[in-house]
Amino acid sequence: MGKVIVVTSGKGGVGKTTSSAALGAALAQGGEKVVVVDFDVGLRNLDLVMGAERRVVYDIVNVIQGDAKLTQALIRDKRLETLYLLPASQTRDKDNLTPEGVEKVIAALKKSFDWVICDSPAGIERGATLAMRHADVAIVVTNPEVSSVRDSDRIIGLLDSKTLKAETGERMDKHLLLTRYDPVRAQRGDMLKVDDVLEILSIPLLGIIPESMDVLRASNVGAPVTIADGNSAPSKAYFDAARRLKGETLEVTVPSNEKRGFFGKIFGRKAA
Repeated sequence: MGKVIVVTSGKGGVGKTTSSAALGAALAQGGEKVVVVDFDVGLRNLDLVMGAERRVVYDIVNVIQGDAKLTQALIRDKRLETLYLLPASQTRDKDNLTPEGVEKVIAALKKSFDWVICDSPAGIERGATLAMRHADVAIVVTNPEVSSVRDSDRIIGLLDSKTLKAETGERMDKHLLLTRYDPVRAQRGDMLKVDDVLEILSIPLLGIIPESMDVLRASNVGAPVTIADGNSAPSKAYFDAARRLKGETLEVTVPSNEKRGFFGKIFGRKAA
């Protein structure tokens, strides 16, 4: 049975969709069979980031409502044979996602894939709670800004109360993915430092994704950054995060503005 991961946050625009695609592609490049599921019904973007917008025929709502089979809605990536996308609907609203329908889809995907990555909409409404409902692991994506971190703290509370694991008394594994980190701005005090974010949220650090134009360029060409440029700093950070998800113990490097290298300082906390 596959492992279900929800990529979530309280605030929009922090990089959930970018991270879902990048991590999915990184895992697939390691030989894992991966499906990335877009739960942002009405505002889908995952198909754009993965370069599959012109190939969408059926979506998750069609599957839940019985208008299409799951195999008809799944889109296989043209670059990686083991990477698939289940798109969201662009014309429906989140009320079309039913708890029973989502449970059935996730159960079917777990039988066929090693990893089921659920790209959650931002916030705490219906789409977000359904995306996290059946998760085994949660990745909380946040920017090093006070408002983003505060909203992520609220999401952590929901993960500990609204998921199936929480209701059955099991522990939900939660990991922090810190995105758009700029060491120069952090040093100036224009954004929170890594230590500050970790002190507030108190969950293990999965990775730090540096602020970089490489991410924007990859999105504009319709490719996860881990496919578009495997040697870029964000790509390397996502690959390391994917390895930690698989259980490897890697030290997390904090981006540095020192001349001795962009990833200069070794941050001692472990991801697990």
